Amino acid sequence: MLRPILPRARFCLNSFRRSLVTVPEINPVFNNGVPGLLSPAGFDIAWTQYQSLMVEKLNNLIAGGDYESKPPKDILIKYARDPNSAPIFNYASMAFNNHFFFEALSPEPTAMPEALEEDLKRSFGSIETLKREFIVTASSMFGPGFVWLMKNRAGKYTLLCTYLAGSPFPGAHYRKQTVDMNTEDKSVSEAIRRLNREDPVNTVGAFGQHSQKPLAPGGIDLTPVLCINMWEHVYVADYGVGAGGVGGKKAFAESWWHTIDWSRVEDRARPSQGRKPTFAL
Repeated sequence: MLRPILPRARFCLNSFRRSLVTVPEINPVFNNGVPGLLSPAGFDIAWTQYQSLMVEKLNNLIAGGDYESKPPKDILIKYARDPNSAPIFNYASMAFNNHFFFEALSPEPTAMPEALEEDLKRSFGSIETLKREFIVTASSMFGPGFVWLMKNRAGKYTLLCTYLAGSPFPGAHYRKQTVDMNTEDKSVSEAIRRLNREDPVNTVGAFGQHSQKPLAPGGIDLTPVLCINMWEHVYVADYGVGAGGVGGKKAFAESWWHTIDWSRVEDRARPSQGRKPTFAL
């Protein structure tokens, strides 16, 4: 039985007037739910209410600062190395991640572009293997997070898990937030804080001084092209927790696979040929 739609929170308009971070538009069809995936109530919680909350919290934290008018991706990368700014990173990263998930949903099944299909087959052996690995990985996550389909600069695809508000971008993936500054005592030594803000030191090979941007030690340059949101608030309203083997995250992941907008995925994999991103993707 589906839960009733909760009353939408009223948000401070002044916060939105002074900041350019806003809730992006997505397919208006989804206002009546995502066919085959989320009910109207489920969509209202997972997108309308949650995305609005993330943007509201983020705007309240960055209002009046240098990054007030920056997109969430720029904000999360900027603050990923500063443990004192953990709340800013968390809200910016979740705003980005959640939109990235919803933007690649389709109200009806879409065919996978031939070129993308061939690329994925080269990386995973078959599309069925990719599907199975995606669903198994997502349903096996213990705790909230995202599973990402990533493409490296050589054109190879792989899966990546991030937990909580973790980001798939190399510029944020190596952050050293060893403590949660939302709860940590402010007496943490300045030496540790400086270490957390240091840039990566790798300077050799393809990732050395001639690379376009610094990368984490041992890291590689990866671009996200698709993700599934495995936070419980996204699927519990419609799928439950999976008690007795009924519903749950696996059922949600299986349904999600049939709602992927593969044209959007290809656009992200080949940005010079695709549509312009709407949320600084």
